[in-house]
Amino acid sequence: MAARRGFLSFVEETGDIARFTGRYFSNAFHARFEWNEFLRQCVINGYRSLPLVAVTAFIMGLVLTVQSRPTLARFGAEGMLPAMVAISVVREIAPVITALICAGKIGSSLGAELGSMKVTEQIDAMEVSGTNPFRYLVVTRVWSTTLMLPILVVLAEGIAIWASWVGVNIRDVVSWELFYQQVFDSLEFSDFIPSFVKSYFFGFAIGIVGCYKGFTTQKGTEGVGRSAHSSVVVASLLIFILDLVAVQVTDLLGYN
Repeated sequence: MAARRGFLSFVEETGDIARFTGRYFSNAFHARFEWNEFLRQCVINGYRSLPLVAVTAFIMGLVLTVQSRPTLARFGAEGMLPAMVAISVVREIAPVITALICAGKIGSSLGAELGSMKVTEQIDAMEVSGTNPFRYLVVTRVWSTTLMLPILVVLAEGIAIWASWVGVNIRDVVSWELFYQQVFDSLEFSDFIPSFVKSYFFGFAIGIVGCYKGFTTQKGTEGVGRSAHSSVVVASLLIFILDLVAVQVTDLLGYN
């Protein structure tokens, strides 16, 4: 019985998220777009997330280089280290890790912020005053996460590759020009396309889940904490599912 109730609850919530997503698309391209709120959310979700993403990307690139070097050295393939790190970072590591970092930071923030507004009846007050709360609160936030995450991913890729150069120079002396040349000789334009495109879907998933959880918060302050927690869990799970789908699609299209 417990398994059946859990499955029914999962199906019901999936349907609710789908309806919430449909409501978003019906309002996403409205003529009366809240540009000021959208720009404010871009600063919050993009610019203020950059320090955390940058530190994570630097550590990620450095650790990947240091840990991979001994294995490549066994086969005398240390010269392949820049190419290996660059392809790994651009294709998979940077988009997924950046998305997970943003799911924890942005997703929980959206769930807690909108959840607190819900339980304190601020959203109801906006409706009474004639403001469309969905268009003002949800549309602007989802648009900002969708557009900001790809920018953060590109920056994370650049920082991780630079950190890899730092990691190589811990043991050897390699000029940046030579390292840069090896990196971009190994990369193709087709390596950037899948990671860049799927980062839009990652950002959309983070925004829509966080806003849905916050917008449907119940049971007072206890529900706010539950919304923040479940926003991170569901968004992280969706990121892995979307990444799995993206890998299969790019493989069928011949990008791998």
